[in-house]
Amino acid sequence: MKAFLFPGQGSQEIGMAEELFQCDAAFCRLVQLAGECAGTDLRRICLRGPERELVKTEFLQPLLVAVSLGYFRKLIGCGIEPDIVLGHSLGEITALAAAGVLTDGEAVQVAARRGQLMGAAAARSPGGMLAALSPRRAQVLALLSGLLQTGQVSLANDNAPGQLVFSGASAGLAAAAGMLSQAKLGPCKRLPVSGPWHSPLMAQGSEQFAAWLAGMVFKKPRVPVLMNTSATAEAEPETIRRLVVRNLTEPVQWRSCMERLKEMRIQKLFEVGPGRVLSGLARANGLGESIQVFNINNLRGVDLARRRACPARPQRAPSEPALP
Repeated sequence: MKAFLFPGQGSQEIGMAEELFQCDAAFCRLVQLAGECAGTDLRRICLRGPERELVKTEFLQPLLVAVSLGYFRKLIGCGIEPDIVLGHSLGEITALAAAGVLTDGEAVQVAARRGQLMGAAAARSPGGMLAALSPRRAQVLALLSGLLQTGQVSLANDNAPGQLVFSGASAGLAAAAGMLSQAKLGPCKRLPVSGPWHSPLMAQGSEQFAAWLAGMVFKKPRVPVLMNTSATAEAEPETIRRLVVRNLTEPVQWRSCMERLKEMRIQKLFEVGPGRVLSGLARANGLGESIQVFNINNLRGVDLARRRACPARPQRAPSEPALP
């Protein structure tokens, strides 16, 4: 059993996918479409930066989806196909394309609109995110219960037994950081993100996203898609659509998603896209000791997966990403 995991914002780096730009015409067309949706030259930003442009959510979201799908198509071309797909936050959009719910072209369009609306919502309600690294999760939640109940902070990501991420305005996050430091429950740090993602502060953007997404056709997935907010594998297109919208304002239940993979007896994990964040979270959730983990963030990773994951299977030509 093989699971494909797709990363979200925070995994990017300047120069990612440079080799795909050199050898993959279909990938270049996908990035060009992503740039048209975002209204900028995403190839230039991807390869040369500057960092302040790369991290803008309206640029980064369609670009990350395109890069992850570029490596995904290389794996498919090697005959390596998933039994289940899931993505962290933005990566959920990539997972939908991998499962055939959306075409690759539709996925970058969805990511671009998502990024635009989230960026606008963050401009109206500025804030950020705070990661709390502590094995005493129940105590962390109890300590911050007052801030959570009053909406000064919200649980944004339940990433692992020892990692919770909170969103909110800067004052609420500063209060939470002070309380955690005083209680000596473990380190916490502000994340380098441009808004309070996965919180009620994104409500207006979520409503606008739902209205826009109503015009997009969602198809039944070819493989199960494990969704962030429900931590269940969904098959009905309209249910998937609703959960994609809820992803903007509700927590990413990544720890529960990892529990689902354990129940499925997954044998191989493929982190498909830039960085190694999800590989680290898989290990933090107790996967990785008896499970093979492959990082597919360059062509060497693709080749390693081809040789070690299923060496007996023949290669085939990758399917052409469908553009609108």
